[in-house]
Order: sequence, then structure tokens, then C-alpha cells
Amino acid sequence: MPEDPGPAQNRFRSDFVVEMALIAAVSIYLVIAQGQAVGESLAFTVTGAGLMALATYWTLHTIRDGLEVIALRLRPGK
Repeated sequence: MPEDPGPAQNRFRSDFVVEMALIAAVSIYLVIAQGQAVGESLAFTVTGAGLMALATYWTLHTIRDGLEVIALRLRPGK
């Protein structure tokens, strides 16, 4: 872990912005998908599954960066 919390905070902020964009994209996908049956269009289903997998991965990535920021703030000796 780096000693200076500044770069970690900047990385967390940028990750959080991407996270919000992914959540918006998944929300838009779900609104569009309301009128369709699952598997009706293979391309649409695969796109949704990929988008949700990417959002899940990025959420875990963002949480890791957030925990790093918290750990740097709570580091003993500072």
C-alpha cells in the first residue's frame, strides 16, 4: 500500500464515477428489457449478462479501492 492516501483517493473517485456509469447502463438495460422474455434475443441476453458481469467485477474493484483508502486513513502512527 502506498504511504500517501492522495493517489488512492483519486483512484477511488475515478472508480466510483465509472461505477455510477455502469449502474446507469444496467438500469437502462433493465428498463429496455422489461418487455422482452429471457432468451428471446440471444444477442440482447448476452449483452445484458456481460454488462452485469462487468458491473459486478467493477463493484468489487471499487470496494477494494475504498477499503484501501479507509486503511490508509486509519493507519496507526499518523
